[in-house]
Amino acid sequence: MSRRALLSSARASLAALVGTGACVGLGALLAACGPSGEPTPAGPSASATAAASDSVGTALNPATPLSLAAQVGQRMFFDASLSASGRMACSTCHDPKHAYAPSNNLSAQLGGPAMNQTGTRAVPSLRYKDATPPYADLLDNPDGVSVPGPGGGFGWDGRAATLAEQAGLPLLDPREMANASRADVVKQLQAGPYAALFRQAFGAQVFDDVDRAFAAAGQALQAFQLEDVSFHPYASKFDLYIGNKIGGVLTPAEARGLKVFADPNGGNCASCHYQGAGLNGSTALFTDFSYEAIGVPRNAALPVNADPGHVDLGLCGPARTDHPPTPGNRFCGMFKSPTLRNVASRRSFFHNGIFHSLEQTIRFYNTRDTMPELWYPTVGGQAKATPDPDFPSYGLITTQYVGGQVRKFDDLPARFVGNIDTQMPLDGRPAHSKPPMSEQDIADLLCFLNTLNDKDVQPAEPPKPGACTS
Repeated sequence: MSRRALLSSARASLAALVGTGACVGLGALLAACGPSGEPTPAGPSASATAAASDSVGTALNPATPLSLAAQVGQRMFFDASLSASGRMACSTCHDPKHAYAPSNNLSAQLGGPAMNQTGTRAVPSLRYKDATPPYADLLDNPDGVSVPGPGGGFGWDGRAATLAEQAGLPLLDPREMANASRADVVKQLQAGPYAALFRQAFGAQVFDDVDRAFAAAGQALQAFQLEDVSFHPYASKFDLYIGNKIGGVLTPAEARGLKVFADPNGGNCASCHYQGAGLNGSTALFTDFSYEAIGVPRNAALPVNADPGHVDLGLCGPARTDHPPTPGNRFCGMFKSPTLRNVASRRSFFHNGIFHSLEQTIRFYNTRDTMPELWYPTVGGQAKATPDPDFPSYGLITTQYVGGQVRKFDDLPARFVGNIDTQMPLDGRPAHSKPPMSEQDIADLLCFLNTLNDKDVQPAEPPKPGACTS
């Protein structure tokens, strides 16, 4: 039996287990592994966030005093003076009140010296990054069955090997914090109110060497993210469920949604958003750190896409340079599979922020192949004045065409379309055939995904009263 077949068999067994109603047994199994458009203003004070962090902590992951390096990182995280504009801190885009993700629904955030430049990619959450390994072309998959493939690293293209390295990227990005050089960052740190704490943490002479001081700044931000419990609170209903805790009983709708999530012939979300025991002692991270090409539509809202020659190929650049976009390069078009924890609180989805609701994102997965005209432009057709009554209104495109050709995968050069992943539900089935998930499946899956929100995070679109009970 092939490794892919073994994986499908294993997931089918998981789906069957959930289908029998053996939710408590599954929870015990997972628990046994154990957990190891205007820019928003700068975030709240460090002391306020520390208090919030304490309130989120659980018995499995208690709040502990921060090291000196982490205390420096905490001060830096909320320090807008570390940007060229003086108006952007890390917390501006990574809001603690929104699971360290943006508080708005912009596809990409505003930054730059005058806070009027749009980034090129959606800003991810910083929660649950502590177990992420460095990028590797052949990373072992934590499911123990899938063949090794590209995985790990930080950012949509994994080009940062550590949180410390990742933290340095926005400080110098001209569309983000926009510092002209490392020296400019270090100058602000040296003149800032916590310079003495910085020296105490990293040595009295740390500012004598710009590169050393800049590296220490990254290490400080990394320490804060690793040590502060608010970055990995494990405080969702799902965590109560897998720990067999009070308040963790899934409703019938949520249990059905878990089955859809795991079903290799249904949602098959677990194929990339793995919920079992993972790498580096983690469990239930809802990501296997892998990279996939799924051909999301081009986002015209990003100014960078006004240039028809601009294409974001993820692992093949433009930010990365180690996988050149030559014909036959199997990495081109691949982006990282993020964690689905707190996904129901998100307001933009995928690397280009093309979708702005979780339901629409799920519907894209379900009908990308069966109704591509809902997601990609049609060329050469005749637009109907009024769509047919049964023409869906949930897509990016609400105009119905007669004739013409759908430009499927309009943000991926034709030479790389062969890199598209063919796993369910994006299995390339014929247009206008039956989609993998029913309307009930979609509703139940949304209910389950809401159980992944930590208790301090509100869903972007709360379920309607009673929708997730029976």
